[in-house]
Amino acid sequence: MNKRSLSKLLALLFAFALVAAACGGSSDADGETTDTTAGETETDTDEPIAAGEEAEGDVDTEVEEIEGERSYGGSIAVGLEAEAVGLRPWEDTCSSPCYNMMITVFDKLTDQALDGTYQPYLFETLEANEDFTEWVGVLRSGVTFHNGVELTAQSIADMFPIQQEGAAGAGGLSAANIIDVQATGDLEVTYTLSQSNSALPATLARAPVGMVFEAGAAAADPDGSANEPVGTGPFMIESRDLDNETIVVRNDNYWGVDPEGNQLPFLDQISFRPIPDEGTRLDALLSGTVDVFQTLRQGTIRDGRAARDGGEDIVMVEFQGNNVGGGMFNVLVPPFDDVRVRRGLTQMNSQENVIEALGGTGISLPGTQWFSPDSPWYSEKVAAAWPSFDFEAGSATLQEYIDDPERSDGKAPGESIEVELSCPPDPSLIAAMQVLEQTWTASGVVDVNLTNYDQQTHINYALGAENGFVGEHGAHCWRFSSDSDPASDINPGFAPPTAEIAEAAGIPDVVSPLNFANYFDGEVFGAAVAALQTDDFDERYALYESIMLKIAEDVPIWYSGHTATAFGTNPAVMGLTGWHLPSGDIGIGIPAVEGRWHEVWLSN
Repeated sequence: MNKRSLSKLLALLFAFALVAAACGGSSDADGETTDTTAGETETDTDEPIAAGEEAEGDVDTEVEEIEGERSYGGSIAVGLEAEAVGLRPWEDTCSSPCYNMMITVFDKLTDQALDGTYQPYLFETLEANEDFTEWVGVLRSGVTFHNGVELTAQSIADMFPIQQEGAAGAGGLSAANIIDVQATGDLEVTYTLSQSNSALPATLARAPVGMVFEAGAAAADPDGSANEPVGTGPFMIESRDLDNETIVVRNDNYWGVDPEGNQLPFLDQISFRPIPDEGTRLDALLSGTVDVFQTLRQGTIRDGRAARDGGEDIVMVEFQGNNVGGGMFNVLVPPFDDVRVRRGLTQMNSQENVIEALGGTGISLPGTQWFSPDSPWYSEKVAAAWPSFDFEAGSATLQEYIDDPERSDGKAPGESIEVELSCPPDPSLIAAMQVLEQTWTASGVVDVNLTNYDQQTHINYALGAENGFVGEHGAHCWRFSSDSDPASDINPGFAPPTAEIAEAAGIPDVVSPLNFANYFDGEVFGAAVAALQTDDFDERYALYESIMLKIAEDVPIWYSGHTATAFGTNPAVMGLTGWHLPSGDIGIGIPAVEGRWHEVWLSN
């Protein structure tokens, strides 16, 4: 790719961050992990945490090549935290469990290397013009879809109208400013953008835009594609029994090889099993019912470490990145349409107590922004601006709203506000929400109604798929951010959530169903757009900092702590952290506990 100044600086910054993180642990050739303390950080101080700090116990498994002969064959079972409602990149909203399944079936046009840069994947090259309004990619030759159809540039062009009509795809295209995709050669694809987008390679590394599907099969049976999708990936769907098991089997015609020239993938079969209960999922690994389990829960990481240290023969493969937990207020629903309510409730969020309820004490740092303290995008200014825990101030702020005769919820002055606080029914999440419930209720001016929905219902409730993609939720627990380029999450997350808001802002064609808080601010959106018009890191940093400062002021969301994630594995499962890009460079590892399964094998 050209436009190298940002990529080189990001590579350097990410390298420093990842080296610092990797110093916390090491992996030897047979996959055993040895934990050491990564450094202690005080969390009970008013001083902002310096960039580069880590929580005590924040120990990432080192991402490195694993020595030893790879072996072919065998099958593994993977316990996931939830089922995926569908496996269509253009249609189905996807989270970590869904990505683990999708990535076996679909290759992506780009992917992320260990140094944080983006490299071509199905593309061999990808270059932009001077103002980032046109990108030209050249595909690899000799790649075929699972149904035998050859991958060509026209395949990518044919995906475009399907993505435009997709519930997820439309928002992804809009956020990326993509207005046209054309085959300009047998293998050459040209993207035309309505505005500059220096971060397009990051968009092409994710669903809903970057995962490549066979458009003919998708158009012929759009509903059936939810369970029998056709991609070019290392595995193919064999069967899908919703809420029970999804089985993928080896694609014998896969195009990929490892750096030694070994044909990929190594495994014959992977069974993905949704096991929503955290304790049951860990027990499934300990009993041998599954070979791998995933978790984004701090308490489960704590329990997995304890089981390992207590003699259980398991390996904990950990990654703590930019993902941060907390929740969001639906700003289109009273009383959360008033910043006084949002700020007051946020000031009455005792982060340390919530983190303790989640089992994250000594693992997670309190969050103040979408970027973790060891991210190059982290801002001390934002950390200082975030409304920290102050029960009295929060109560006073709420009282000001409650006494207002023109309060937005229509209640009489002096009446308590009503808060629906919703989260999936995981025990640690319930415990964390109970901390919030007790603190908010203790003010004497808040009535809390706790509700619980399974994860997919929880997502759909926020998405509002049956209500014009405007959720009717109130206060909703959520996770934010990722280790992708900030534009991947921020631009769709803060674009206009409704056609009416977009029209009023003078951008009628820009609507994002992925703005779950339904928060829109012209300055925030303008900064997000401006960040796509340059590849200069300092300029982009300042723009994203301004966005986070505005979030600290308007508080459409609140934070608990940065989210450690982990796979627990049978020691025979190898290769989760040492996978490669086609260039031979090592990939980024397992951000958000999303595995790349094409190089996983079973040791003898």
